[in-house]
Amino acid sequence: MQHPFRSDHFIRQDESDDALFYREPRLVVHIDDQAIAAVGELFRDVFPPGDGGAGPAVLDLMSSWRSHWPRDLPKARLVGLGLNAVEMERNPDLDAHVVHDLNQDPVLPFGDASFDGVAITVSIQYLVRPVEVFREVFRVLRPGGAFLVIFSNRMFFTKAVRIWVMSGDGDRMELVAAYMELAGSFEGITRMYLNPDRGEMEDPVYAVVARKPVGPG
Repeated sequence: MQHPFRSDHFIRQDESDDALFYREPRLVVHIDDQAIAAVGELFRDVFPPGDGGAGPAVLDLMSSWRSHWPRDLPKARLVGLGLNAVEMERNPDLDAHVVHDLNQDPVLPFGDASFDGVAITVSIQYLVRPVEVFREVFRVLRPGGAFLVIFSNRMFFTKAVRIWVMSGDGDRMELVAAYMELAGSFEGITRMYLNPDRGEMEDPVYAVVARKPVGPG
């Protein structure tokens, strides 16, 4: 599918090296407690244990010091990929982590079909090459594996790409879905508003989920 975006869609107010921006650990949560609870429930739905109770192997893409993985949800392993080693070392959910800058190199340092699931949680707005990254997600997913992108309306505005900053929340769901459609053969692309009954001052949470086909795709 032809790429519909222009290069200026992915410029940022701060174009300095991301490694410098993320050099200092930011040990803060980026969504509030009710939003975190909604994320945890979505993980239960999207990454349930398999037959016999075995948990999935999941890649936490653009990871930090919290993944919001429910403590009682089984997992084979949760691997973080992010920009700050200290943050990921302090993440109690991760079993392993890799420091890697996706904006410099969108190629994921994992073999084909390495994971049962991939999640990006409240970080999608910072990708300057999202379609390339999503193609890599498709490659590292096992057949039938789920790709889950979760976001709110919070961000570091200077590092978010222009098209994201200029879009509303509903448009952002369509934007993530477009990235998935352009990346290849994801199927069952579904958009979700997770907490429509939230309080006026509480963080909204949105998600887009898709799967890698079981058969040739």
